[in-house]
Amino acid sequence: MLFRTTLAASVTLTLIATMVEAHSWADCVDWRFNDPNKPGWSDNDGKCFGYARQYPVSSGVRFGGLDSYSPSRHYEQNPSDFTPCSDGVHGRSQGAIETRQNPISKAYGGRFGNMASAKAGSKMCVRWPAKNHAVATEKDRGVAISMPPTILTKDPSQSQFTDMKIATLKFKDCNPIPGDTDHTPCGGCFTVPADRAAGTYVLQWRWELNDNEWYTSCWDLAVTNDTPAPGGNNTTSTGNNLPLDGSTSVFAQLAED
Repeated sequence: MLFRTTLAASVTLTLIATMVEAHSWADCVDWRFNDPNKPGWSDNDGKCFGYARQYPVSSGVRFGGLDSYSPSRHYEQNPSDFTPCSDGVHGRSQGAIETRQNPISKAYGGRFGNMASAKAGSKMCVRWPAKNHAVATEKDRGVAISMPPTILTKDPSQSQFTDMKIATLKFKDCNPIPGDTDHTPCGGCFTVPADRAAGTYVLQWRWELNDNEWYTSCWDLAVTNDTPAPGGNNTTSTGNNLPLDGSTSVFAQLAED
């Protein structure tokens, strides 16, 4: 009896620790709805056509599980330096490497996901896992999307990214999965500024969970003068659109820019 009680307590503590440590990241940075009139974030609602830098689409890990993968996609900034894109070294929680690659294309293709592409002035959508933080008891501090006004030769600092914010999205726009607040899919949409010239830009997704507790994801976006072919760099989507255990709810409103 004592063994069973101890085992149950151990499992409970493990689950609590997992929930406390579970934090979010941008799972897909070019999410396209199957039906724009019925927007949603579950796998039945759309497909992913673009990913963050060096995103492991061939990992086989289900949606929302890459915080347990190595290297983790969960990157928490350290306020002592606020490294804007995870370099695998800095941060309160070191994440996978999302710094600028040379050439930029090195971070995409093969075992990594496609680079996103869009026409200036068009709407793009980003998806992320709730990781137990889209519940009513938690404040929605929003997600900042930042993009430089011009093409840069290196990543901006965090203070520069902050000055380059183009949109604030609601973190808790989600399709709830009954009994699974960890893997619940969430997302929001923003408009690529119409004045952006054709070329490749760096973007940042930045979420504040608590006061001065920030999580980021970085990606490159190819801005074109023409409407990109379906699939961003390719004509078909690739990625880790793994089952979400039957999420079916669809919200009516997307976050405004």
